[in-house]
Amino acid sequence: MPRSRTPETSTAADTDLVLRSGGRSVGRYVTRPRQDRRLSPRPYLHPVTTRAGTLVTELGPADHPHHLGVGVVVPDVEGHNFWGGRTFVPGRGPTELDNHGVQLHEEFAAHGEGGFEERLSWVADGRELLRERRTAAVVGLGADAWALDFGFALTNATALPLSIGSPATNGRPGAAYGGFFRRAPAEGKAPRVFTAAAEGEGAVHGSCAPWLALASASWTLVFAGATARTREDPWFVRAADYPGVGSSLAHRARLRLAAGGTVERRLVTVVADGRLGTDEAAALMSRALGGVVDA
Repeated sequence: MPRSRTPETSTAADTDLVLRSGGRSVGRYVTRPRQDRRLSPRPYLHPVTTRAGTLVTELGPADHPHHLGVGVVVPDVEGHNFWGGRTFVPGRGPTELDNHGVQLHEEFAAHGEGGFEERLSWVADGRELLRERRTAAVVGLGADAWALDFGFALTNATALPLSIGSPATNGRPGAAYGGFFRRAPAEGKAPRVFTAAAEGEGAVHGSCAPWLALASASWTLVFAGATARTREDPWFVRAADYPGVGSSLAHRARLRLAAGGTVERRLVTVVADGRLGTDEAAALMSRALGGVVDA
């Protein structure tokens, strides 16, 4: 397992970072989370807010204590749980197992109020399984909105092939979560879920829509893949049980990585004040992607 180190270019590598848009604080990145095994400890973004200060992330809610704001989470890396909570076991269902891994912050290659580049180590049973390069950047969209450009690259750090799975690949239909994930606040009424062509959780979940949105009475989140490969991953969406959106690295089959192999993804999330309609959500995402999208 690699030792933690502080880069010469960093003066605050082991402190939380505050992200700002237009001079206003819109997010805090926590590098040293509480070490509770059941949570699969990992760095995360929380609280994240709109430009007006409305909270749009949730931390450790009673319904899912292992949901930690915004981050990268995978429920099955060679049988190790980097998601937190219970593990889906074929024939037994969700089961409490002593199989939790931890994501260790190693260093910031760069950091500031506009974003960061971070190195992490994914460790389970004292062995490093993955190395990660994580990036985040704030994209300004005016007085009422901003966007988070969030990317990650996971590299197999072992000498053998390994695979990434999900409850869906292990036999639980509709539960292909794993990768980028954002937990939003639960309110009295479930948020509206929509894309340019579909409406409702059932129609959007599992789709590969170019973008999707969650809209509450006071905020709207719009999500899109920023690279062609990211846009091939189906969306994981929850609204009725709890509000959350993520990507599906392992939707129908396990994602296999050769020794030294890397999987990369990059997503953009627009964070807007107010309840946006379809045209407004599409227009804001188009503006956000205009500055960050890859071919």
